[in-house]
Amino acid sequence: MWDWGTFLHYIYSPYLLVGAAISLGISAAAMLIGLALGLIAALMRMSPHWWIKQPASLYVWLFRGTPVLVQLIIIYTGLPQVGITLGVVASTLVGLGVNEGAYLAEIIRAGIDSVPKGQFEAARAVGMTWPKTMQAVVLPQAFRIVLPPLGNAFNGLMKTSSLASAISMEELLRRTELLVQVKFKVLELFCVAALYYLVLTTLWGFIQSWLEARASRGVASAHRTPSPTAKPINIDNAILSHDAS
Repeated sequence: MWDWGTFLHYIYSPYLLVGAAISLGISAAAMLIGLALGLIAALMRMSPHWWIKQPASLYVWLFRGTPVLVQLIIIYTGLPQVGITLGVVASTLVGLGVNEGAYLAEIIRAGIDSVPKGQFEAARAVGMTWPKTMQAVVLPQAFRIVLPPLGNAFNGLMKTSSLASAISMEELLRRTELLVQVKFKVLELFCVAALYYLVLTTLWGFIQSWLEARASRGVASAHRTPSPTAKPINIDNAILSHDAS
């Protein structure tokens, strides 16, 4: 029967709280890895050169088309057979980060594609190099566009991190499983774990809403109509000054 005492006791368990913190930490680290790989893959896929584009397309196809659990097991138990041995933490970060990067590549590429082509042409007209154009003009605009799907991706990653328990990563789910083997309170302990995941994703939902509102205010400020007394701004000179700096 359901044991309220066990459920209420382990809600405040330091052992599970540490597990939740580990889950959050590996999710954040894997997200950073995924963002870096996703940006590189997105830019490579937009290249006109096939020898740059095809490796990125192969990467996205491979890691989006296979389960992340299988990828984690191959990295942790398969790579040592070819002389590459990674610890549990490293295997988790590599597996989750590389898999997430394949999905983020498509999100970032779609965001860059949504920036009006006139922005590229205007930057080229004032003498900006391609890297400077991406850094100063395109990526800031693309970031505002892809912020909601990026936030949703991190929300999903916090739950996907539970798959790392399959390779003995002591995050929240793995610690819950170890407690179940000792306490034999399966339903109560897994409900506690589910509650922890729910709290993490709910808190992130508030943070994501705040970030999106802040980005929206930035866009609104940039498009605000100047007052009649304000001096007109020469756009070309402003861009050239930014480029010179």
